[in-house]
Amino acid sequence: MEPLASKIRPRTLDEFVGQEHLVGRGKPLRMAIEKGHIFSFILWGPPGTGKTTLAKIYAKSLEAKLYELSAVSAGKDDIKRIISDNSLRAGPRVLFLDEIHRFNKAQQDFLLPYVESGSIVLIGATTENPSFEIIPALLSRCRVFVLSELNDKDMAKIIERTGLKLDKDPRDWLVRMANGDARQAITVLENASKLYKKLDTEALKNTVQNKFLRFDKKGEEHYNVISAFIKSMRASQPDAALYYLARMIESGEDPKFIARRMVVFASEDIGMASPTALVLANEVFRAVETVGLPEAAINLAHAAAYLALAPKDRSSYDAYFEALADVKETGNLPVPLIVRNAPTKLMKDLGYHQGYELYTKENLLPEKLKDKKYYRRKKKEAD
Repeated sequence: MEPLASKIRPRTLDEFVGQEHLVGRGKPLRMAIEKGHIFSFILWGPPGTGKTTLAKIYAKSLEAKLYELSAVSAGKDDIKRIISDNSLRAGPRVLFLDEIHRFNKAQQDFLLPYVESGSIVLIGATTENPSFEIIPALLSRCRVFVLSELNDKDMAKIIERTGLKLDKDPRDWLVRMANGDARQAITVLENASKLYKKLDTEALKNTVQNKFLRFDKKGEEHYNVISAFIKSMRASQPDAALYYLARMIESGEDPKFIARRMVVFASEDIGMASPTALVLANEVFRAVETVGLPEAAINLAHAAAYLALAPKDRSSYDAYFEALADVKETGNLPVPLIVRNAPTKLMKDLGYHQGYELYTKENLLPEKLKDKKYYRRKKKEAD
């Protein structure tokens, strides 16, 4: 009953495929494993790129006792049980915490002193940016290793390791469908073999069914759908925006990525026409974080419809980039004396801050840019 992905999991770095920037000869994670360096670290990367496998190889190299938890279901009591485990005779306790980004702040705070003291060697695995998802105190005590999507060559090697024979066309289709996710490819291959007793392209597609909508994150269609979503909101077409939103969610897109694009859109395209759009977009991003799929799709749909129907004004966006162009061209122009900080008597004697009044009408741009007008408020359209 053991899944094929588990059966063929590499036991050593020599069997491991991919992530050459981390485990190639002379690379940091390989050096740490070979030298038995004990430290906590975070593995950040897409699904199916080897995070769990690397954690197991590392723990084995230390002859450590490995505890595996998923942050989705684990809590403080699980950490307490690991600390109080008296069966450990020698070597460190290594905790592999999958989806560490799902641990809330209180849970991470609870884990922190055990990592600080060395009672636990933490290996966190996450598909989310650790800078946003892990508290600074815990993150500062861990190294972060960034894993990349597996390329087509690596995926082909992993498919070959399964021992299941594929012709070129179905193998190429499987590589494209899996999007660098080795576990996805192996699971589809195993299920197709059991269900259809053959491994042609049709059998693979029937096994995957609606999951074939997954994005090829390197391909044109991925960017086309995201672009269409943004442009539909920009064109004030909620029906089109909701269609492309549904397509992205069904295809496996990260809901936080969609929410982040909405936050940017709220300032870039709506801006001063409806400043509360940014408030709503931020709240929807928070809702996506706390609720998660599938229910978070409702929050995203709410935002997509609202942002599409909101009035549009790119004045602040255009003004900023016009000002940025001048900054790049003119460099550090002298700041007018009237608005300079004057913390000392000498500075005051030199005229710093002199003549400044609250809500002054005087032009406060550098002398060379006095005639510049960056922000041009969009005039309201007639009803």
